[in-house]
Amino acid sequence: MALAQERPLDALAYLECLLALLGFARLSIAGSPYGRYSSPSSGPRVPARAAWAVQELPSLAVPLYECARASPERLRSAPNRVLLAMFVAHYLHRSLIFPFLIRGGKPTPLYSCVAAFFFCTYNGYLQSRYLSQYAVYADDWVTDPRFVIGFVLWLIGMLINIHSDHILRNLRKPGETGYKIPRGGLFEYVTAANYFGEIVEWCGYALASWSLQGGAFALFTFFLKILLMFLICSLTL
Repeated sequence: MALAQERPLDALAYLECLLALLGFARLSIAGSPYGRYSSPSSGPRVPARAAWAVQELPSLAVPLYECARASPERLRSAPNRVLLAMFVAHYLHRSLIFPFLIRGGKPTPLYSCVAAFFFCTYNGYLQSRYLSQYAVYADDWVTDPRFVIGFVLWLIGMLINIHSDHILRNLRKPGETGYKIPRGGLFEYVTAANYFGEIVEWCGYALASWSLQGGAFALFTFFLKILLMFLICSLTL
């Protein structure tokens, strides 16, 4: 487990927990900020591909920058390297692959894109700064049950998320419009399987890192995705 943390990073993690609660409250009142369920009066919009690439990119760029100036001692630690790789792998896909697979896609409100950009910058710094500079793990942490179970959950969650996105992209044949209910994969059991996958993924990451910083991100993801899943359920009934 992690043995050392810098107090400012702990404060940032607690602030992220607060942001999770505020985001939950905001969505409860105003509804979903993007996609089919966004408000028609939500202001200027950004094309879906550009919005996703721009807003997710800081979660890739900031960790790479932090790794470039990281403590050599931390990066020689296998647990630190693996945890950083888990975080970077998700956002490598999310910022450089996923946006260019989008077919059409509803434009994203500008304010939502900007808010996501700042959150990804904030969280990317929090996670990567902690793992590259301050987290101290025992050499055998990669064999600890918490790490092993967390890594497996992270991998399963990421695969669920990617597969569910694939199903959503292929819902309609060329030229088709209108809403269609997703079928296949975990959509047979969960309304928003893509969001469920992200919850599993980051809860696994939090367990594997066994850190306040990882836990704060998992909490943020849980609150926001659970509420979005609820909104989708209520609006499709």
